[in-house]
Amino acid sequence: MGNILIVTEIKDGTIREASYELAAFAQKLGGDVKSLVIGSGIAGEAESFAKKGGGTVYVADDASLANYNVEGYAAAIRAAVDASGADVVLVSNTPSGWDVAPRVAAGLDVALVSDVFDFQDGAYIRRVFNGKLNARVKVPGDKAVVTVQPGALPAFEGSTDGGTESLSVDTSGARSVFVETKLAESKGVDLSAAEVIISGGRGVGDPEKFKEVIQPLADVLGGAMGASRPVVDAGWLPHEYQVGSSGQVVAPKLYVAAGISGAIQHLVGMKGSNFIIAINKDADAPIFEVAQIGVVADLFEIIPALTAALQEAKG
Repeated sequence: MGNILIVTEIKDGTIREASYELAAFAQKLGGDVKSLVIGSGIAGEAESFAKKGGGTVYVADDASLANYNVEGYAAAIRAAVDASGADVVLVSNTPSGWDVAPRVAAGLDVALVSDVFDFQDGAYIRRVFNGKLNARVKVPGDKAVVTVQPGALPAFEGSTDGGTESLSVDTSGARSVFVETKLAESKGVDLSAAEVIISGGRGVGDPEKFKEVIQPLADVLGGAMGASRPVVDAGWLPHEYQVGSSGQVVAPKLYVAAGISGAIQHLVGMKGSNFIIAINKDADAPIFEVAQIGVVADLFEIIPALTAALQEAKG
């Protein structure tokens, strides 16, 4: 593998965990690793990333790049590719990654490989048909823009002898400008960063039961509440709570699935969790196939009892 460029993401002034996972993926590819940090006032974050898997980090630090804009970010990535001679550009498979990666690939006239979770024998591995099959993708000439599924690998651990270089980016020709970000009100822990997720399905019964049964267990464990696609489709919870191939792909230390049968698109989103507990009255539910512990029982008996026991243990 030739030169590799990691494109980091920043959230609330800090490089996201998914970017450190890209550093681990880059090590798996085995090429010369360089990185790009885009934003405003981000020199400190760039220096930190250089020591934690980023290698040489190009710093595109400009007020015009303080907020995500596809034209500005694409220009920064292109400038970093020119500076680094990168053959492979790694981007997190997140909303901004989905947006900018195709534009960069088209501009470079190279292949785009999306939603990758592994690399084996010179091929990128990605899931197709809602996770029913894995595809092995090889690209001509090894040049590609690759989006990597968050949670596919543990974050890079260790240190690298990297430094930073300032990168000049011309955004004067951009035809769009950032206006504002509107965020839906969301309580609890970000699913992509949560170490514990308690998810409910249609078996929970109605929206109020999520507040009464699922959320208290998530709270006592210091985790986040999630949901299956039918719950979101029914309007019981907003889309940001959805776990699955059409929602968020997660890999927490503990995942509890309550009243979730285990449709393939949901399994794709959570089966990378370190430890899975499934609670369902149907002993034949597919969710039990990926669970380390399966409880065939009424969730309305098990979860409140578990929540009460944990609360008592905490005093």
